[in-house]
Amino acid sequence: MWRSPGIFELKLHRNGMPFVPGDCVALFGSDEEESRPYSLASGRDDQVMSFVIRRMPGGVVSTFLSERKPGDEVRMSPPFGWFRPGQAEGNAPSVFIATGTGIAPFMSYLNSFPERPPVKLLYGVRFLEDAVDLDRLQDLCDLRLAVSGESVPGYHHGRVTGLLEQVPISNAVHYYLCGLDTMIDDVTIWLEKRGVPVTHIHRECFFNASYGS
Repeated sequence: MWRSPGIFELKLHRNGMPFVPGDCVALFGSDEEESRPYSLASGRDDQVMSFVIRRMPGGVVSTFLSERKPGDEVRMSPPFGWFRPGQAEGNAPSVFIATGTGIAPFMSYLNSFPERPPVKLLYGVRFLEDAVDLDRLQDLCDLRLAVSGESVPGYHHGRVTGLLEQVPISNAVHYYLCGLDTMIDDVTIWLEKRGVPVTHIHRECFFNASYGS
């Protein structure tokens, strides 16, 4: 299902496969040899495995996946990963910061643990239509949306880093960053300058700046 002209949601039968919010799977292209890792967006108790994917210009795997129809088969690996949003020891409070489809692991967490939302979720997109499940995210947590490519009443116009002054700074909080590499680097530097321990900054890069957010 297309969420915007460049972003689509892919749903696959789970067949009882266990996973943890933050896990990825490798999804394969038509030759069943070339693959790309994609984070799960579904909750741990959902009956399907869902993914939010950006169709990349010339992307062999993302183009193949975007053209799948109900009943088509897609080869995938078992779940894997180390990024664990909101799952620090002792259920420590958390802040989530995402750009683009980097929202996926945070969706998985919120779909799995709606009773334990982050203190704040900052979410950056180019255009409002790129914001996935915006209404649901707003219902589940304290969301702040940044839209860089257009001015939309009620939302910050600019990069998600323009919202950082709204982030609570505390050694008790864990910060989870997912999406564009430049955002992750900028936020990491910003947090470290304010005394946040590096062990409380958790990073997962989805894209490099040459591809955008």
